[in-house]
Amino acid sequence: MEKLALIGDIGGTNARFALTDLAAREPRILEEQTLTDQGFHSLREAAQHYLDGVGTHPRRAALAVASPITGDAITLTNRDWSFRRSELKQALGLDDFKLINDFAAIAWSAPHLLEGDRMPVHGAIATPPAGPVTLIGAGTGLGVALLTGSSDTGWHVVPTEGGHASFAPTDDEERELATWLGIRHGRVSNERLLSGHGLSNIDAALRGIQPIAAPASQPGSRRSKEVVDAALAGNDPDAERALHRFCRIYGAVAGDAALLHGANTVLIAGGIVLHFLDFFRDSEFMEAFVAKGRHEDYMQRMTVQVITHPNPGLLGAAVAARA
Repeated sequence: MEKLALIGDIGGTNARFALTDLAAREPRILEEQTLTDQGFHSLREAAQHYLDGVGTHPRRAALAVASPITGDAITLTNRDWSFRRSELKQALGLDDFKLINDFAAIAWSAPHLLEGDRMPVHGAIATPPAGPVTLIGAGTGLGVALLTGSSDTGWHVVPTEGGHASFAPTDDEERELATWLGIRHGRVSNERLLSGHGLSNIDAALRGIQPIAAPASQPGSRRSKEVVDAALAGNDPDAERALHRFCRIYGAVAGDAALLHGANTVLIAGGIVLHFLDFFRDSEFMEAFVAKGRHEDYMQRMTVQVITHPNPGLLGAAVAARA
């Protein structure tokens, strides 16, 4: 067996690549590099650039991409990249090529996360987490996956596109948000609120900016980072209101996913929350998470944690490469 394999975590904003040692006892991430340059026109170009830079061209690879994995033709959901699996395998000179959903990769990483790779939000941390495990994360988009099984029986990952389920408002303000987003996008999915663009949408709507139909840019909107920075500075009530509402919606949607999965553990991933962990832990996330009427006690038994590992997608791809 060749010792090294190429691994990657390809999202809507960043393309992360690394190598992994297939002979190591535990999955390892080596020679990690993040490519954010929008000058790359394809996944093949970005992967080839990375491999040329590290000076090795493994014959095995496992890449996680933000897209449903069905058939040979793949189109990323939130990035203008598309490719054929067979052609990419040939272009990179691979003998073995595994392609998995990006949130499936995060699910594969879960049994290998240490206690220090997770921040508790509700309940105690167990290693490995008690399944079934719901994984949900807001980043460029909204990812959802399910992990079932155990270390004794083996783990099984169910990739989903749950982030695109329909948004269910829980109060008058959220109904107003749904109306605003309906004008801009037509159908309103959870991802329209729980993502980088989603936080910008919430902020613009709550500030009373009139919506225009997508894909035109929304005049007067702020980028998600601007909203987060303003909220954390403590001198912008509009930004604080938007971020609080974002966290509350996040809790309600995460709770819905956990109900559907019958989860014992819920792991929060994605890059956005890592920028305001203290705010998130003190927010109404858990209040909304458990607010499921007659099933509130059922929700209270679940353990909720935030993944703080810097690259769980790459770790999951390393696990997949070893399978």
